[in-house]
Amino acid sequence: MKKIQLPLSDFDIENLKAGESVLLSGHILTGRDCAHKRICEFLDREEPLPFSLKGETIYYAGPCPAPAGKACGSCGPTTSARMDSFAPRLLALGLKGMIGKGERDESVCSSIVQNHAVYFAAIGGAGALYGNAIIKSELVAFPDLLSEAVYRFEVKDFPCIVAIDCHGGNVYKK
Repeated sequence: MKKIQLPLSDFDIENLKAGESVLLSGHILTGRDCAHKRICEFLDREEPLPFSLKGETIYYAGPCPAPAGKACGSCGPTTSARMDSFAPRLLALGLKGMIGKGERDESVCSSIVQNHAVYFAAIGGAGALYGNAIIKSELVAFPDLLSEAVYRFEVKDFPCIVAIDCHGGNVYKK
């Protein structure tokens, strides 16, 4: 299993291959469809975002409240296809990694290759496992969206599979 330190470097991205198991450590952002819609509304109005996407990895998840002594509660992945209409635009702005579950449409697959990025698959139904890999959580933007707000997590050994690599390798298209 390959250990990857976030943020992703160009070297890391270049050397990841579809089907590889990885453990991610470092900082990730969270965001689901409501947050993605809000981000694009900011962009449409040509307003600066309250955070940078450049070089970031975003986890398609909405965290549950943290129990005592934990940084986060259960935090499993949501279906990535719900973000497909937004993903190419965010990748063009410098987003380098996405984490979620399920297949991506062809426009996202092409944009991953074009923007030298990567899509990681997380395990559906493993929210408690992922919650335990989150060692710090900070609200970054859109608090009115509650669990769908944008958070910055510090993660340690966050397990994923490289689902779509920057060369076009795709575990869903074998």
